[in-house]
Amino acid sequence: MNNTSQIPWRKILLHTAVWLVLFSLPYFLRYDPGRHKDADDKGFFFLNTITTLFWVPLYYLNANVFTPRFINRRRYGMYVLVVLGYYAFALLVHSWAFSFLIRFHPFRFFNSVWFNLLPFVLTLAVSIAIRQAQDRAQSDKLLQERNAENLKSELLFLRSQISPHFMFNVLNNMLAMARLKSDQLEPTIIKLSSLMRYILYESDEEVVLLKKEIDYLQSYIDLQRQRIGNKVALKVRMEAEDEDVTIAPMLLIPFIENAFKHGVSAVEDPAIEIELFTGSNMLYFRVANRFNKGSNEIKDKTSGIGLQNVKRRLNLLYAGRYSLLINDTDNWFTVSLQLNMQRT
Repeated sequence: MNNTSQIPWRKILLHTAVWLVLFSLPYFLRYDPGRHKDADDKGFFFLNTITTLFWVPLYYLNANVFTPRFINRRRYGMYVLVVLGYYAFALLVHSWAFSFLIRFHPFRFFNSVWFNLLPFVLTLAVSIAIRQAQDRAQSDKLLQERNAENLKSELLFLRSQISPHFMFNVLNNMLAMARLKSDQLEPTIIKLSSLMRYILYESDEEVVLLKKEIDYLQSYIDLQRQRIGNKVALKVRMEAEDEDVTIAPMLLIPFIENAFKHGVSAVEDPAIEIELFTGSNMLYFRVANRFNKGSNEIKDKTSGIGLQNVKRRLNLLYAGRYSLLINDTDNWFTVSLQLNMQRT
């Protein structure tokens, strides 16, 4: 059995031991062999046990439900109403149990309130403190993972996000344009310059404006279009209604690069479709390329690194805020991404 499977049992045993100690402590402190036995001693024993049982579910409800749902969302008024309602219910059961178990002592409501107030408040305070400590530890762990991922990904971006073959092809095209004195040489140099500037400088930021990311993607596509000419049926539609939304830099390029890498050569009637649009703070992104399942295409060493890297980044940066679907049916490889973006 590995360590991972043992952790839940250790946690259960620890919690059980703590509750047993807390349940037993009042009786150890109260124990006095020379004390005269009261007729209601046994009744008070059961009454205290029944009342104490209310603090166990209160601890877990407050730590796992009330704190994240109300305190973390700053809904303090609702939190107070919920816990006071729980306390009132505990007092109601306590009064009912008192009348049933205690025969020679009168029930006093205010005594019941003050007697149960201390364990009630302590249970809430301890559960809140432990939950916040756990949340802080989880947040620090996630932050460390993000920092480590950024450091590890920085070199991968420069080395694998933009294929060396793509750069060589662009430079060869520029050389041919220079020899032919083509009018397209200058705009090609400008596009390549903007692309490299984005990689070297903009990608250092945690987030960038979506407009900058789209401009970068468009420059990459335009340079690829010059390389492939009319050999590939290329359809591109990228429209962003909201220009103030932000996105992690270079998050989308691996999907597009993958389409050009595997959807151009050794494919009959090659075709690539790229679609991007926004709405209601959501990004909808789709890339599809036709491929040949029977092809023996030799992949370069960086094949697959980009897709694995972007999946990892999505899990770290947009956990619970994205949907990624990858399908390969009818000789079409399709990637569909829906992403809940951040606003500046």
